[in-house]
Amino acid sequence: MTTNQDLVEVFDTTLRDGLQVEGVSATVDDKLRIAEQLDYLGVHFIEGGWPGANPKDVEFFQRALKELNLTTSTMVAFGSTRRPRGKVDDDATLRNLLDAETSAVCIVAKSWDYHVLEALQTTLDEGAAMIADSVKFLHGNGRRVLVDLEHFFDGYKRNPEFALRAIEASVVNGASHLVLCDTNGGSLPHEVAQIVTDVKRVVGNDATIGIHCHDDTGCAVANSMAAVLAGARHVQGTLNGLGERTGNCNLTTVIPNLQLKLSMPCLPEGRLERLTSVSKHVAEVLNRPLNPQAPYVGTSAFAHKAGLHVSAIKRAKDAYEHIDPELVGNGTRFVVSEMAGRATMEIKAQELGLDLDGPAVNQVIDDLKRLEHEGYHFEAADASLELLMRRSAGWEQSFFRVESMRVITDELPSGDFTTEATVKVWLGDGDAAQRHVHTAEGNGPVNAIDTALRTALRVAYPELDRVHLTDYKVRILDGATATGAITRVLIDFSNGERSWTTIGVSSNIIEASWRALEEGLVYGLLHLPG
Repeated sequence: MTTNQDLVEVFDTTLRDGLQVEGVSATVDDKLRIAEQLDYLGVHFIEGGWPGANPKDVEFFQRALKELNLTTSTMVAFGSTRRPRGKVDDDATLRNLLDAETSAVCIVAKSWDYHVLEALQTTLDEGAAMIADSVKFLHGNGRRVLVDLEHFFDGYKRNPEFALRAIEASVVNGASHLVLCDTNGGSLPHEVAQIVTDVKRVVGNDATIGIHCHDDTGCAVANSMAAVLAGARHVQGTLNGLGERTGNCNLTTVIPNLQLKLSMPCLPEGRLERLTSVSKHVAEVLNRPLNPQAPYVGTSAFAHKAGLHVSAIKRAKDAYEHIDPELVGNGTRFVVSEMAGRATMEIKAQELGLDLDGPAVNQVIDDLKRLEHEGYHFEAADASLELLMRRSAGWEQSFFRVESMRVITDELPSGDFTTEATVKVWLGDGDAAQRHVHTAEGNGPVNAIDTALRTALRVAYPELDRVHLTDYKVRILDGATATGAITRVLIDFSNGERSWTTIGVSSNIIEASWRALEEGLVYGLLHLPG
């Protein structure tokens, strides 16, 4: 049984901390869409950015006020305390916080004496006054004030007296939340637990204690959970753990850990099952691929490859899964590889709607192990796996028959290269079959082959115009043989409604590419939309 005292607030800082990771950028439209997803998930607070820091954040808050209809989340503007020896009335940062017109603001405050003395070049008395004046000013202007006590754990270890002065300056002037920050990410769970316990003893119920951890030791989630167990009831972090250096506390991990493992609710009822879809949506908007092995939300989080595991899961689904994947909006996957056994094949066949008898299953297993020994990698090529299994059940593709394929590459006097491919295919059955020969130039051999083959097939299958190559990956499997190495080619396809991957392996890169390309088009024809 849970109580209101068990509730843990979730403060998402993806739109500020998350965008500090290398290689990630977001437009204002991107930030607005992410904010909608966070509200859909049900986090309590969304930190939108630092108004006044750049034109993008200024525009974001202006548009958020007009365009976002948040139903569960509170938008928060982020800033800092007043400047050393400055006045709150003419402090631009504090004025920008008010101009953002959010009901809540979060300000970062120095709680480590080393930073006050060396970075700010001021006294500890002035450092405490900066916090007190800023909180009082913002609270007096009707804002709920959350204080991020920067470098708190480092500060407490070095000078606990000043760290507690920073807390006192916040609380007595109206701060609703005291967020203890492990800004350098160097603390460990036992240290966090002890220090939060000490702070909780001092603060009591005068303010909500929060935790904000970076992941430099790989302990951000563990540290955040340790803080909650010690009395914190507010957790800050980012979706998918994005953040500067090694990232921030990953909300997609800490939320289900707290809610499912410790029975401490973090999201409104019925929202946790949205976690995986929101995680993927944010990853897509930021063009930052989600780690497939991410706990709870990764595509491999509940994927089973070893035959022994799959065999057990077939009898008891929870034998190798610590939770029901559907609780977080994910699902069980059975990955087929040379490690697969009969249970894996039978389950995969059921998923595909194939009726494989015992001999056919054994044939698939034998073929799979032989091909993977040759360099195939079927867990990365779902379409090729399906075609392999269908062929083992007696299916033969009748869409077209290839007579031959030829590729010619010439070097022109200018030094440029041209590539030409000729494909001869038969369409139709028996005496009614027609031979089609087409030649096409392309930007390299794969493009030339693809163009020639599609031209030949378009007569009978104009639907292939909807099938596009979206990625082409090549890997050398045995580099020791240099240019004679075995090459693995993976090609990704999409028809706008579904995506699939095929594979080809050969010492001839053209042949490997051709095998993957041919299977990709066959699969596309097999699963024509509608």
